Amino acid sequence: MKALILNSGLGSRMGALTSEHPKCMTEISSRQTILSRQLTQIADAGITEVVITTGYYDEVLVDYCKSLDLPLNFTYVKNLIYDKTNYIYSIYCAREYLQDDIILMHGDLVFENEVFDKVLASESSCMTVSSTLPLPEKDFKAQIRDGMVMKVGVDIFEDALEAQALYKLNREDWKVWLDEISAFCEAGNTKVYAENALNELNGAANIAALDVGDLLCAEIDTPEDLAVVSARLKKIENRTVYMCFATDIIHGGHIAIIRKARRLGKLIIGVLSDEAVASYKRFPLLPAVERMRLFENIAGVSRVVEQRTLSYRENLEKYYPDIVVHGDDWCTGFQKPIRDEVVSILESYGGKLVEFPYSRDEKYKELQRRERAELAMPDIRRGRLKRVLDTKGLVTVMEAHDGLTGLIVENTVVHENGGAHQFDAMWVSSLCDSTAKGKPDIELVDMTSRFRTIDDIMEVTTKPIIFDGDTGGLTEHFVYTVRTLERMGVSMIIIEDKTGLKKNSLFGTEVVQMQDSIENFSAKIRAGKKAQRTKEFMICARIESLILERGMEDALTRAFAFAEAGADAIMIHSRKKDPSEIQEFIEKFRAKDSTTPIVLVPTSFNSVTEEEWKARGANIIIYANQLMRAEVPAMQKAAETILKNHRAEECDAMLMPFKEIIRLIPEE
Repeated sequence: MKALILNSGLGSRMGALTSEHPKCMTEISSRQTILSRQLTQIADAGITEVVITTGYYDEVLVDYCKSLDLPLNFTYVKNLIYDKTNYIYSIYCAREYLQDDIILMHGDLVFENEVFDKVLASESSCMTVSSTLPLPEKDFKAQIRDGMVMKVGVDIFEDALEAQALYKLNREDWKVWLDEISAFCEAGNTKVYAENALNELNGAANIAALDVGDLLCAEIDTPEDLAVVSARLKKIENRTVYMCFATDIIHGGHIAIIRKARRLGKLIIGVLSDEAVASYKRFPLLPAVERMRLFENIAGVSRVVEQRTLSYRENLEKYYPDIVVHGDDWCTGFQKPIRDEVVSILESYGGKLVEFPYSRDEKYKELQRRERAELAMPDIRRGRLKRVLDTKGLVTVMEAHDGLTGLIVENTVVHENGGAHQFDAMWVSSLCDSTAKGKPDIELVDMTSRFRTIDDIMEVTTKPIIFDGDTGGLTEHFVYTVRTLERMGVSMIIIEDKTGLKKNSLFGTEVVQMQDSIENFSAKIRAGKKAQRTKEFMICARIESLILERGMEDALTRAFAFAEAGADAIMIHSRKKDPSEIQEFIEKFRAKDSTTPIVLVPTSFNSVTEEEWKARGANIIIYANQLMRAEVPAMQKAAETILKNHRAEECDAMLMPFKEIIRLIPEE
C-alpha cells in the first residue's frame, strides 16, 4: 500500500501564511504542521511508500520532508503546470507510481487518528463522510446510495453527506478511477477535480461511504479554518484514554493495540489485580506489581494503575477517561455484561468506547500454550497455592482422582456477572484414590501408586495440588514423602493426628481410632518442615478431636500446638450437618491466631456458602469426594439401563458424546 498526498495547490486563501512555503507546511500546533502530522500518521500505520505531488515551493517541500527523518520512502512528482491545472492533472503525472492499493488524501486535510484507523481498517474502498455535520455550501459533499459513494462534488445536495478527500482505494477499484482520470487529462480536461472523473463512473469504483460522525476530519483553506482545527487538535491531544490488561506476557498484538490507543490521547493502562485475573481465567505467572512495571516501560503510556476488579466502574469514576479502548472480543460471551457496564458509565459523562479487532494470530496462541506449560512446571505450580491464598484469602479445591477428573477440575468454569468462577486447586484424596482402584481406605494403596495418580493429573493440568497424606506414616518415612511431593510440585500435604491402621473419619467413633499425642504429632510436623527444601511447600495438620468427640478444648489445644510446631495450616473436621461447632472452633482459634490458614472439608456441613466461611475466617474449602460420588451412580444407572433393555439406545440420553469428552483432553 502507498500513500498519495496531493500538494500541488497554491493555497492562496491562506494569505501570508503560505507566502514562503506550501499550505501543507502550515503549523497547526507548536509541534506539528499539517504535513508532518499526516506523514507521522502514515509512518505509524506501517506504510513506508509515500508519493507526493508538488508544485508551489516544491524544493522547500522536499527539503522539509527530508528534515522530518521519518521511516518513509518518498517519490516526488512535480506538476509543472500546477498554476494552470487542478489536482486531477497532478494525479495523472504520478500515475506510473500509483499501481498499488492507495491511501489518497489532500495535503490540507487534518484528521484525528481514530479516523485514520477506521479508514485503514476498511476492507472495501472507502471515502470519509459525516452524517452528523451540516452540508457545506462550497465544499465537497458525497451522494450516497445504499452506503456507496455515487458522486462527489461541491454542487451535490441530493442524498448527500458532508465529505472529505480522504480515501482508501483497493487496487482494482483505484484502477477504474485512475483510468478515467487519464482519459480526462488526455482529452485536455485538466482544470477539474479528480472527482469529476469519478462521477462519470456511476459507482463503478465501488467506494463505500465511511461515516466518521463528529470526529475531526477537516481541510484548512483559510486562517479561520486553521484556528478552528488547531483548537480541536489541542482538545484531542489532552484527551485521556483508558485500557485494561490481565496479561503476563506482552506480545506484538498487545503492542499494536497500545500504539493505536496512545494515538487517541494520553494513555492510562489499568492492570488487573491478581485476584481479578484469577477469577477471570487463571492465576497469573507474575504478580500485579511486576505486570504493572512491564507497562510502565512502554513508550507512550502516560500512567499505569491497578484495576482491582473485573468491573471498570471504580477506575472510570476515578479517572473519567474520554475514551476506553478494548478489543472486540467482549461484544459477545461472558464479558458482555462488563462491556455493557462500561458503555453505560461512559454515556453518563460523555465518554466513548473504541473497539479494535481482536488479534487471533497463531503465534499468540502459541504464547498462551507456553504460558500454560510454564504453569504446569513443578517450581511454578508448587508456590501458586500460597500466592492464591495471599491474594484471594479463600481457596476452593475440588477432588480429582485421575487425569480425566483433573481436566474437569481444571476446565470447569461458571460465568457470572461478566466474570468467571472456577476451582483454584485440586485435592488428591486417599479415599477417592483408593476407591478408584477398588481398594479400602486403610492406607492399602502405597505411596508409589498414589504418586502415579499425581503424575497422571499433573501431566494434563496446571492448578496447584493438595495431597491427602493420611497419618503421614512413620516420621522417618514422612520426611521422604515431603521431599518427593515437594519435588513433584505438590503445594500442600495434609496429615491427620491419628496413629495405627487408618480408619476413614466417616466412621467416627463407630470404629476404634487412635489419636496421636500432641508431642508425637508436633515432632512429625517439625521433621517434615525441616526436611523440605523450599519455602513454598506447606504442611497442614488435620485435627480429629471433633470427629472422635474429644471436645472443643482438645481441638483448640492441638491446633495451637501444631501451629507452634510449624504447621502451615490447620484443618478442622466434623461429621455433623450442623456447622455450629466448626464455626465455634474458627471463632476461638481466630481470637488467638489471626494468620494461620484454616482448612475445611464441608462434606456434611454443606449448607454454608464459601463467602460465609471466608467472612468467619476460613481460608481453604475442599470438596473432597463429590466427583467420585457423582460418577458412581451415573455409571450404575447406565449399566442398569443397558441390562434392562438389552441394548444401549435407551442409555444414550444419559451420556455425553465422546467427541465432547475428547475436547477436554489437551492435544499437546
